[in-house]
Amino acid sequence: MANLMQLLAISDLHLSQASNKDAILKMSDHGDDWLIIGGDISEKPELHEFLFKELNKRFGKIIWVPGNHDLWTEDARDQQIERGVDKYNLLVELSRSFGVITPEDPFVEWPEKLQDREGSLIIAPLFLLYDYSFRPKSVNRENIKDWVRQVHAECSDEFLLHPTPYESREQWCKARCDFSIDKLSDIPSTSTTVLINHWPLRLDLINLPRVPRFTPWCGTTITHDWHKKFRASVVISGHLHTRRTDFIDECRFEEVSLGYKRQWNPDLGIDYYLRQIMPL
Repeated sequence: MANLMQLLAISDLHLSQASNKDAILKMSDHGDDWLIIGGDISEKPELHEFLFKELNKRFGKIIWVPGNHDLWTEDARDQQIERGVDKYNLLVELSRSFGVITPEDPFVEWPEKLQDREGSLIIAPLFLLYDYSFRPKSVNRENIKDWVRQVHAECSDEFLLHPTPYESREQWCKARCDFSIDKLSDIPSTSTTVLINHWPLRLDLINLPRVPRFTPWCGTTITHDWHKKFRASVVISGHLHTRRTDFIDECRFEEVSLGYKRQWNPDLGIDYYLRQIMPL
């Protein structure tokens, strides 16, 4: 009996670390299996090129969403470097040049038949950002940095992730959510979904004991019920570097980060950390 095709997922590869980049070259050939990359490949577009070139040798289809590190502009003094929306668009076009599915492309249908289910399964890569709403109600937006600094440093996004041409990351986040709502609303009501976003869709999925006040940079309350609204079977995210599986309202939430060298075992190889999303 032939093996069923798999949908696999991983995020936060952080290929700027040499050990992580080297591990990509040792990955197995997965044939026709599909792979979801949940953001944070690298700050450098040339490492996106490296990754997609290697993954195209090993998988049938690649699906990508951006993370905050992908959108960083490291040298803010250089006005020639793409930033904000321009950096995102550059990565979209680079991804497409390798046949990679992005949040700007039509959603794709999982080609395998779903056992004991009617209707199709739609794989929906999203780019939603964050709007600082993952914070206590007692903390005002203008006081977030002071509140965070009482315990640890704020996120480097404050210096490296530019919202240009939007005036703020909140505005960019709202625009991305509006765009995605319109796109998700066109999915037939008979279909279920796999929702993919670098940042988690719910605040109650975040547990970061070492940096407990990092939450404002982790998502938006706008998406709290999207798993129900858009009939998700699985929701995939990264960003937190806390690999885990949760179930809410019969929906499976998968945090699929690899992380920095100290957060995974290179002796096991990256294949070990690929999370199976389908078959269920």
